[in-house]
Amino acid sequence: MSEHIINTTDDNFKSDVLESDTPVLVDFWAAWCAPCKAIAPVLEDLSQEYQGKVKIVKVDVTNCEATAINYNIRNIPALLLFKNGEVVAQQVGAVPRSKLVEFIDTNA
Repeated sequence: MSEHIINTTDDNFKSDVLESDTPVLVDFWAAWCAPCKAIAPVLEDLSQEYQGKVKIVKVDVTNCEATAINYNIRNIPALLLFKNGEVVAQQVGAVPRSKLVEFIDTNA
């Protein structure tokens, strides 16, 4: 796991995401999800590329059910982009790196 990616919990979600001064890309994922595993290395690369501009936070839906339910996560991977504590964009499913870059650049 990259040192630039934060693994959060239901208890820490508010401080890690909602109270962040920088935009936060939240990856809702699970260990058993193949598409989640497929985009993980891309997110690690992007966490370094966007360091200081966008924070990347991972939420394991298996361990953080309350947060997943709160944001109505039904399919994973689900990427939600937060700014000032609010969801401003959502991307569901594993997409190519170029799409993720476009998603972040357009919405962050």
